[in-house]
Amino acid sequence: MIRKLCSIALLAVLSLQAQAENYSIGTGGQSGIYYPFGGALAKVWSDNVADVNVKAEVTAASVENTIKVVRGDMIAGIAMGNVVLDAYKGEGKFRSEMPVKTLFALYPNLVHALTLEKSGITSLSQLKGKRISLGAPASGTAVTAAALLASIGIDVKKDIDAVYLNYAETTNALANGQIDAGFIVGGQGVGAVTQVALTHKINIIDISAAESAAFIKQYPAYSSYNIPADVYNNVDEVSTLSVWNVLVVSAKMDDDMAYNLTKAAYENMDEVRKVVKVADATTPENASRLAGVPLHPGAQKYLDSIAK
Repeated sequence: MIRKLCSIALLAVLSLQAQAENYSIGTGGQSGIYYPFGGALAKVWSDNVADVNVKAEVTAASVENTIKVVRGDMIAGIAMGNVVLDAYKGEGKFRSEMPVKTLFALYPNLVHALTLEKSGITSLSQLKGKRISLGAPASGTAVTAAALLASIGIDVKKDIDAVYLNYAETTNALANGQIDAGFIVGGQGVGAVTQVALTHKINIIDISAAESAAFIKQYPAYSSYNIPADVYNNVDEVSTLSVWNVLVVSAKMDDDMAYNLTKAAYENMDEVRKVVKVADATTPENASRLAGVPLHPGAQKYLDSIAK
C-alpha cells in the first residue's frame, strides 16, 4: 500500500511538472552580471509562480534579448535602458517601433573604457587609430561604445580598428596585447574587470564633464556617475556614465503574468541579492527609472497595490 501511495505521489508531481510551461530569460555572457542575475530571477520565478519554469539563457545581451522578447522566444530579457528606448521608438538598431514594455528597472550599468596602464592612454580622444573592442555583437555595450566615440568625433568604421568581443574575450585580448582598449558596460564590480585588475595594472579612462554633458544631451537615458576608488584593484575614482538596466518584456504579455512575475521578483529579491549585490538597487522605488518606456500594466498594477 505504501509503495502504491508513493507511486501515486510521484505521478502527481510529474504531472504538475509536465503542466508547467518552460520559458527562458535572456541574459548575456557568463562573465558579466546579466547571467547570474537572470539565473537568480529564473529560480525565483520557477519556485514562486504557478505553472512557470524559467531558465537563464546565455545571449549577446541587450539587442538580442529585446528582439527575442518581441518574437516570443523569451518571457523576458535583461537589457540596457538605451537599447529598450531605441526599440520602443524605432531608432538605432531598430528600423521600426517595437512592442516592448518593462517590468521594472534593475540596476545601473557603468561605462568601463579599459586600457592597460602601460599603454599611456588616458583620454577617449587617444583611442583614435587604435585597435578597440567595442563589445559583443548585438550588445548594449557595442551600441554605447559606438555612440560615445561618435559623440567625440571618432567614427568606428573609419577612425579605429574595431573588433567585437564579449566581456571575457575583451579582457583576455587586452591582457595579451591583442587590443589597445576595450569597452565593458556593466554593473559596478563586474567580474571581468575585477579579474583583469587583479593580474594587470589597468586604467579605466575618465570621461570628462564636457564629454558627459554632450553625450547625455544626445542620449538622455544616461547620467554621470563616479566609480569609487578601489572598487577595482589599484584603480582610483573614475568619472564615467551610467544607464539603468531593465527587464524588457513584450507589450503582448498577459497582464496577470506580468503581475505575478513582478510580485514574485520583489517579494523574493533577497534571494537574488545573495547571488548579485547589484540587486540592492532593484527596488519598487527604482522600478520606473527608465523614462520614455512604459511599465507593463500588470507590473504597474502590482506597484500600485503596494503603494497604498
